[in-house]
Amino acid sequence: MSATCKLGDDPSSNHKTDQPLSLSPPLQTQNSTSTLVNMVVSELRVQRGIALPMVAMNLTWFAKTAITTAFLGRLGELSLAGGTLGFTFANVTGFSVLNGLCGAMEPICGQAHGAKNLRLLHKTLLMTTLLLLSVSLPITFLWLNVDKIFFHFGQQQDISAVAKAYISYLIPDLFITSIFCPLKAYLSSQGITLPTMFSSAVALAFHIPVNILLSKTMGLRGVSMAVWITDLIIVVLLAIYVIILENRKVKEGGWWDIHSIVDWIRLLKLCGSCCMTTCLEWWCYEILVLLTGHLPNAKQAVGVLAIVLNFDYLLFSVMLSLATCVSTRVSNELGANQSGLAYRSACVTLSLGFISGFIGSLVMVAARGIWGPLFTHEKGIIKGVKKTMLLMAVVEVFNFPLSVCGGIVRGTARPWLGMYANLGGFYFIALPLGVVLAFKLRLGIVGLFIGLVTGIVICLTLLLVFIARLNWVEEAAKAQTLAASNKEVKQLPKCDVEEGPR
Repeated sequence: MSATCKLGDDPSSNHKTDQPLSLSPPLQTQNSTSTLVNMVVSELRVQRGIALPMVAMNLTWFAKTAITTAFLGRLGELSLAGGTLGFTFANVTGFSVLNGLCGAMEPICGQAHGAKNLRLLHKTLLMTTLLLLSVSLPITFLWLNVDKIFFHFGQQQDISAVAKAYISYLIPDLFITSIFCPLKAYLSSQGITLPTMFSSAVALAFHIPVNILLSKTMGLRGVSMAVWITDLIIVVLLAIYVIILENRKVKEGGWWDIHSIVDWIRLLKLCGSCCMTTCLEWWCYEILVLLTGHLPNAKQAVGVLAIVLNFDYLLFSVMLSLATCVSTRVSNELGANQSGLAYRSACVTLSLGFISGFIGSLVMVAARGIWGPLFTHEKGIIKGVKKTMLLMAVVEVFNFPLSVCGGIVRGTARPWLGMYANLGGFYFIALPLGVVLAFKLRLGIVGLFIGLVTGIVICLTLLLVFIARLNWVEEAAKAQTLAASNKEVKQLPKCDVEEGPR
């Protein structure tokens, strides 16, 4: 019991109580404020070590994509169109699926790390890698028939042929990504992000010379091969780090433990929800691009949208880093039975998400005059970019906290909450409303963006309601069932159970 409580119990115990009693509330307020500030600063310091390398790594991914697009453009208009179409198809049917499935590692490995369960960490890495490799096989057969798919949907035959050539030589990247994603998630769930950043930087340094060499000798096929060669460099470096350096720290095994049916069912249930959450969001933006192609001024509208989304990809590197960071922090603390710290991490990162959203929005508004001319000299497209970036700036205000909310529900091993929110916000609100405004009311691309903003706001609202209703003490207890070692299951302190955040 505090000193102020003792004074309040017996006012007659001190005849000179006027001064202490008058000073006590301000002192308490000051101490509470100071404690809160110290807690926030401490949390930000921890998150800085995780998030900043993730931002740098995601920016290298953007740079790699931009370099690939530039080399496709140097090969001619047909190569650019076919290669872009092929890469879009690869994202929708391949990479979004693999990244989504791998999202299940964040709660399992994050909570296992917090619970000091190294066997579960190792086992989950191996199981997820095997799962992604097996899923890559049917995707490969789909990619080999991509020209028939494009032709069936009315795409020009020459563009379809180029797209098939590009995507056929990109097939090895499916299997490389099936190893890269689990390795990255395995490390980031433990708060280890510097190796991924350095390996991505090294690979990016090789990406340009590899592109120059292969594009001159093999043309479009060489540009496609350069993508997976760069990713292979990252995988090799990360694998060396995990196998050699990580194994020196601990002697405990778990890599080849028997994987029970229960382990696989738990993993597959989380994988399904994570995959649907990721794919629903990725596919919504691809559908927007397809809808833009049906507008009266389709060629100009598609050009405007492509340029605007390129700026969004830059900001997305920060969003994704914040989401991964909060997922790691929440899952680690829940696995360690620290419900209060998990709640604090979620609140701090969510506040940071709203602040980052406003900053990102202002940056987009400030850059709208110079961004368009970097890509084209067409005055109509430049004017459209300036107008559309104002609408996209509104989207970014809500996109940042939405990404953070997605990271929070993944960290609590409840990814299906994000799936429901994305389904309701994007597919029940954003796309139907956008179609009505764009085509029925003839608002064009403005109507599509109004629908998108409305859907994102609904999606964010749903997730905030879901998160506000979480009982963090119960989530910490569930994490012990999911991730704690059978040898030792830590119990919550009595005060944490009674007074923990809800």
